[in-house]
Amino acid sequence: METPLDIYSIIGFFGTACIIGAYAYLTYVDEPNPYIVHGTNLTGAGLLTISLLVHTNWPSLVLEGFWAAIAVFGLVKALRGRTMRDTNGG
Repeated sequence: METPLDIYSIIGFFGTACIIGAYAYLTYVDEPNPYIVHGTNLTGAGLLTISLLVHTNWPSLVLEGFWAAIAVFGLVKALRGRTMRDTNGG
C-alpha cells in the first residue's frame, strides 16, 4: 500500500497530535481545563476530517464526527457551567 505523504496527510498528523495531546493533558493534569481538552479535541477532529475527506476511510470519518460532536457538547457544558457560576457570584 502506497499512500502519498501529501499536505492532507500532514494535516491529519497534526490532528492526531492534537487528540493525543488532549488525552495526555487530561491524564497528567490534576484539574484539567475543559476548554483546553474539548477545544483541542475539536481542533484535532476537524484536522483529521480534512485529511479523511481526501483519503477517505469511512469508519474513521464517522468516528471523527462523533469525536467533534462530543467535544462541542463538552465546550457547551463548560460554557454553561461558567455562566451559572458568574450568575451566582461564584
